Amino acid sequence: MPRTDGPKLDGRCLALDLGTSSARALVLSEDASPIPGALARHKISPTYAAAGEATLDLHDYIEGLLGCLDELQQNGQLTDITAIVLSSQWHSIIALDNNGAALTPVIPWVDTRSVDLALDPSFDERAFHARTGAWLHRLYWTRRIPWLRSFTSPASYAGLPDLVLERLTGERVTSVSIASGTGTLNLASGAYDDEALAVAGVAAGQLPPIVATGWTGALSSEYARRWPGLVGVPIHPPTGDGAASNVGTGGYDETTAAVTVGTSAAVRVVHPIEGAPELPWELWRYRVDDQRAVTGMAFSAAGNLHAWLTGVLNLDAPEPTDVEIGSSRVIAIPFHAGTRPPDTVPSGSGVYFGLSFDDTAADLLAASLQGASLEIDRGLRMLDELFGRPLEVVLGGGGIDASAWWRRCLTATFDRPTEVCSEPEVGARGAAAVALGLTPQPGGDHLEPVAAEVDRVKALRPRYETLRGLAVQASTETSIG
Repeated sequence: MPRTDGPKLDGRCLALDLGTSSARALVLSEDASPIPGALARHKISPTYAAAGEATLDLHDYIEGLLGCLDELQQNGQLTDITAIVLSSQWHSIIALDNNGAALTPVIPWVDTRSVDLALDPSFDERAFHARTGAWLHRLYWTRRIPWLRSFTSPASYAGLPDLVLERLTGERVTSVSIASGTGTLNLASGAYDDEALAVAGVAAGQLPPIVATGWTGALSSEYARRWPGLVGVPIHPPTGDGAASNVGTGGYDETTAAVTVGTSAAVRVVHPIEGAPELPWELWRYRVDDQRAVTGMAFSAAGNLHAWLTGVLNLDAPEPTDVEIGSSRVIAIPFHAGTRPPDTVPSGSGVYFGLSFDDTAADLLAASLQGASLEIDRGLRMLDELFGRPLEVVLGGGGIDASAWWRRCLTATFDRPTEVCSEPEVGARGAAAVALGLTPQPGGDHLEPVAAEVDRVKALRPRYETLRGLAVQASTETSIG
């Protein structure tokens, strides 16, 4: 997969990565690679409760992130910084009062609480989806805002990256990339969509203003003494983590699909917003920046599934190395955390079929990773069809970096060569690339599918699809009942 070497960073770059399980600050070198020892992490522990509640403490999150900068400062790493970039989780929301103070914790994507919407009979959700890239799903602000209004009286709303940016610069603004993840953006115009605002019951003035990709802010005077090396350094608008991960992996044009595996997983293609192909109902589309969009499919069970299973089974080895790819009799349907829209399978719907007394913990792990791979493959084949050709594939993210078995399994499931991104910090690298116009290369191994593994996966696929259909039906009927 040839790539042309692009421009390098002018000096060092500070990247802030606002994840669901951690907030991190790291320093990148001129080639957008993390500098060894220049990474600080604040662990995030969401609070879970009944009825689908999952929240993040806003104060703890931001103070923990600022503490990461303090740690880098103490280690002498905040020197020669020429740019500050942010990669952030999409879809978060916080309700604010008249003074801009938070009325609620951070509500991240994993929270499943919602309310029904009273829609005009003439509402056309397919046209809405084509225009915004989103559905009327609890993931998005079109459903979140009416739900928040059902138990509080907000004056305005913001996402986590908007409030982090406000804390650093004194300005509450958002990027076109982050705004697209709210489900209220008109993708073509880059402005808030009138119909989406009407559905949510808000005015554009109650949401953060959208700034252009080239906008920069500066560190407020409050922090000048705390981090003197960052005074005057331009702070760029945040990039949604999915878009950042795609670009950071090396998938930044319409020839290439990037498969990233972190807590969740996704398969996506970056392409120009102008002349974009008509969006199928099953896929979402967000913005990368002023010129580019990203189209794809996301999956709620990936690295979290791997971590849960290795813990539950007390596995010493993180990989099922003794299990041949595609050979497990067990079929795992990885709906443990439900499905992303437009499917409506609720959390708690994960299923294992075909268990017998001679199955081992490694068999269960292999079946789970195989099931997640088959789910990702469904999205990849839709993207192949959308862009009119078998796409090249790059693999990236912490889950990819941690498991050689899973890399081989994905390659066999896709039945095509894959390139592996050598850098696990794809979000940070991608945020720098988007903000500064870089074109990173994967830089890792080239994998070819093994014929025997491909054949075994092909043989189990029909059984998987049949059982998957039954699981979807059973989960939907249960949730309705």
